[in-house]
Amino acid sequence: MDRFTLESLAAIIDDRANATASASYTTSLLEAGIERSTKKFGEEAVELVIAALSDDRTAIRAEAADVLYHLLVVLKASGVTIGDVLEELNRRTGQSGLEEKASRPSK
Repeated sequence: MDRFTLESLAAIIDDRANATASASYTTSLLEAGIERSTKKFGEEAVELVIAALSDDRTAIRAEAADVLYHLLVVLKASGVTIGDVLEELNRRTGQSGLEEKASRPSK
């Protein structure tokens, strides 16, 4: 069995984005706009927090999968690739988290 990766999931999302909304949940999210995609991502993130606070490992696993899927849909809707995110993470790993955070421009 091939190893499943975030890149694999991103490729599936890219492929399903070309289907009709009636045939693809991914397409229905993307066609509904960034507001819908981000709302679903937020809902799934809250469900993951609840599962983690409940110490329910089965629910944590399922909700984490939902969070990753919906995060990648938000990225797709925003024109950001998983490769872009991985490059950013790679850039950050060259320094401590505290150093990286301090180097960010203030808002």
